[in-house]
Parts: sequence; C-alpha cells; structure tokens
Amino acid sequence: MNLTIYGIKNCSTMKKAFDWLAEHGVEYHFHDYRKAGIAADTLARWCAQAGHEALVNTRGTTWRKLDEAQRNIDTQDDAIALMQAHPSLIRRPVLEDGRGNLLVGFNATRYDLLLDADAGQHKDHGEPA
Repeated sequence: MNLTIYGIKNCSTMKKAFDWLAEHGVEYHFHDYRKAGIAADTLARWCAQAGHEALVNTRGTTWRKLDEAQRNIDTQDDAIALMQAHPSLIRRPVLEDGRGNLLVGFNATRYDLLLDADAGQHKDHGEPA
C-alpha cells in the first residue's frame, strides 16, 4: 500500500495518528504541508472526495485570526486558495492510501477499517521528494 499522511508535524492530532500507525506497524510517507506546501490539484481532488467543508478547519486559531472577508468561502476555488495561503487551515491529518481512499481527521476505528494493520512494514518519515 502506498500510504501518505499529510499534516503539520507539531500537531497533537497528528501525534495520535503517527502513534497509531507506529503501533500497528503501518508503513507511510509523511508530507508536511506547512514546510512543503500543497498543490492546488491535490486540494481539488480532496475537495471532490470529502468536500471543502470537511477540509477547512474552522475551529483553530488560524481561522479565528482571519478577517470576515477571508472566512467568506462560498466556492471550492475560494477554499483551495485559502488553504494554499494558510496550510494550517487544512484539517489534520489527511490520509491517502494510494487506492483512492481518503480519510480526513484522525479516528482509530476508521483507520482500522481502511488500513491493513498487519502489514508490519517499516515507516518512512521523510519529506516529499
């Protein structure tokens, strides 16, 4: 399985996801979108699968710091532009399994259902190439 987990390294929810993956021996590649950015086409694909409403974190400090005009995101294109400008607005983690499946946020039960936890392979903690 070609698993990629997207997020920001110093995030408590990401730590839960990393711990779960390590505990279950699941191999993954980590993409820190605060450091490496995130492509608009990736965000568009995620929005098509999960909806931009699921991806934009409206409960965090970054959202609260935005002015009213910035928070007025009526379209997917508005949401993508805002997430690219402020990657910490993207709900974390986002997990792609390489088979077209996408999970937004951490939920151990959903991870159990999606991932073959018995894979038992080593982890790749590198940044994207």
